[in-house]
Amino acid sequence: MTGEAVSRPDGALPNHIAIIMDGNGRWAERRNLPRIAGHKAGEESITDIVRAASEWELGALTLFAFSTENWNRPPSEVQFLMSFNRNLLNKRVEEFHARNIRIRHAGRRDRIPASTLKAIDNAVEMTRGNTGLALNIAFNYGGRAEIVDAVRGLCEEAARGDLEPGELDEERFRSYLYNPEVPDPDLLIRTAGEMRISNFLIWELAYTEIYVTEVLWPDFRRRHLAEAIREYQSRERRFGSIKEG
Repeated sequence: MTGEAVSRPDGALPNHIAIIMDGNGRWAERRNLPRIAGHKAGEESITDIVRAASEWELGALTLFAFSTENWNRPPSEVQFLMSFNRNLLNKRVEEFHARNIRIRHAGRRDRIPASTLKAIDNAVEMTRGNTGLALNIAFNYGGRAEIVDAVRGLCEEAARGDLEPGELDEERFRSYLYNPEVPDPDLLIRTAGEMRISNFLIWELAYTEIYVTEVLWPDFRRRHLAEAIREYQSRERRFGSIKEG
């Protein structure tokens, strides 16, 4: 049920949470339904988690909506995902805008159908001035593709004579990522139990805490988000250092 009563977890919350929304297909298969039924069921999870992230005043939420590898799925499923994400944005953008959520797109623009790209651009433009939750939609996104695109941009800068090799550092490189102003995720959540990052935010996940749950995405709600946050709060983040004392 969307919007269940779950209190904001006590204590310091992660500023940025990223989620690999996995398990839609398995959810459908266990019910002898077509895979697209799982994607449809996942809409309630998306809506509830975005609302919770906004209400709990997180800084950023990144959702892995469609990867560069997802183009290899059956054409009927790809076509459905294009229309599903377009319709979801069109249906929810007014609500998200009213919640002061700023929507950003992370990923390549090529291959995205014009109608879906229009919905993305409309959501980005409508919410551009908002100052609440940064909702990053990773669509036609791949971590390796993001790094290649960043390197391409740096090469173009060097070719213009605006960058010397010795001037390149992590901060300069980061400026060429899709959304460099968004801080790295503090917590990565993956649903459906798979133990991999699937080419997601390769650069940004360097020191991110990872939480994997067996819950399939269509069943994931804010109570599960709260559980992930509490687990995150129990960990000690060292960023490569050691505990003193």
